[in-house]
Amino acid sequence: MSHPLRLIPLLALAGFALVARADTNSPAAPPRIIHLADERLRDCCVWLDTNSQTYYLVSSTGHRGPNHRPAVVEYTSKDLSAWEGPHVIFETPTNFWAHRGIWAPELHAYQGKFYLFLTFNTDELLPEQWRDWEPRVKRGSQILVSDSPAGPFQPFANHATLPADMMTLDGTFWVEDGTPYMVFSHEWVQITDGRMEFIQLKDDLSDTVGDPHWMFQGSDAPWSKKSKQYGCHVTDGPYLYRSKTGKLMMVWSSFGDGGYSVGLAVSRSGKLAGPWDQQAVPLYSHDGGHPMLFNRLDGQLMMMLHTPNHAPDERAHLYEVEDLGDTLRLKNP
Repeated sequence: MSHPLRLIPLLALAGFALVARADTNSPAAPPRIIHLADERLRDCCVWLDTNSQTYYLVSSTGHRGPNHRPAVVEYTSKDLSAWEGPHVIFETPTNFWAHRGIWAPELHAYQGKFYLFLTFNTDELLPEQWRDWEPRVKRGSQILVSDSPAGPFQPFANHATLPADMMTLDGTFWVEDGTPYMVFSHEWVQITDGRMEFIQLKDDLSDTVGDPHWMFQGSDAPWSKKSKQYGCHVTDGPYLYRSKTGKLMMVWSSFGDGGYSVGLAVSRSGKLAGPWDQQAVPLYSHDGGHPMLFNRLDGQLMMMLHTPNHAPDERAHLYEVEDLGDTLRLKNP
């Protein structure tokens, strides 16, 4: 059984555009060879296994598992051109805390295990609601674990990894001075001006340690546009990178003159705690975003993002990136 696609309002120039987060759609198709230009993909992530020289791409866009519940699928490739899949690596279990949909999966390897960072969405309302405002629902980032990048992945608990009273999304992974952290977006729906925050994780990534810490808010970026309807700034899709000169950088998304866009922030201290300086203009401003970075087998730094940002036309695009030490530049925007 298929369900109607949930539309999530996000920031646009004259207010909010309805942008599909692809909570639900049809069951995963049988594995086949696909090309990125032919497959609907948004908010996806690539991880490279250098031992097998295999790229793994994870996505939740519109997929359901064999039991018709929201799922994460995986594609593999040897050349970033032809991809084999989709293979279901996680399906929401029965009696799980969230059944509405899965957003923005990321695959990470750490200390011999493999981890999926997922955002789960629900229809369950938080206690506080505002009149004439988007519903404040339980929406949270959660970490799953497996012994293999091909899964299956299992949640550590039947609740979000991040605090349940926060609307959180787009969790990503970073290790600083030997300590693991999750960096995530604190949803504008709850706090008006979306924020990037970080929180320490236990050594096995099974839970958090202490409280979240503020990094920056969406309005800090000169290029980020405020919604005329809600007066808010979106923060989406953080991903961290250490430049060749040791600068700690974050690519992330909000909305600017060209629609959905990718910005660059640089930490003055070289630490998650910042302070963070925002590049004056976006790296990418052509209605595309939710970026991530990885190194190709030949060492070339790559950025993956999706564009355009409206359903059902989203496609994953790859761009070569030049690391200039103090900033990044797309070679082929």
